[in-house]
Amino acid sequence: MSETLITAQQIQEIIPHRYPFLLVDKIVELVSYDRIVAIKNVTVNEPFFQGHFPGLPVMPGVLQLESIAQACAVLAHLSLKEELQNKTMMICGVNNTKWKRQVVPGDTLRIEVKFIKRRKPFFMMEGLITVDGQVCCSTELTAAEVG
Repeated sequence: MSETLITAQQIQEIIPHRYPFLLVDKIVELVSYDRIVAIKNVTVNEPFFQGHFPGLPVMPGVLQLESIAQACAVLAHLSLKEELQNKTMMICGVNNTKWKRQVVPGDTLRIEVKFIKRRKPFFMMEGLITVDGQVCCSTELTAAEVG
């Protein structure tokens, strides 16, 4: 397992998300303006498992996308600290998304985001979630700075 560079408490100083919607536990790799790797430990206690699905707990695909979006926001904020101060990143486009494997309790998500380009106020990034080296979700995401 990689060393923690940024803890959950530090992530909460960067993005506004809180329980039960904070879907990034820590950052283990960071190259400003380039890429970030985040970790999300999925436990049986996640609130969404109560209804998705009873007897067959599966992490919703949209929440996988949200975990990628949160990693994108952390990368953007850490890359452009001064410029994005007091701004929030919001998803405004998702393309070429594929889900290849279910995410279940006990999985550790490795969320890798790569910066593609920026056309102010938009950020285009690629996201990939893997568990034990198996691809769970891949996507191209566009986010906008607001506020």
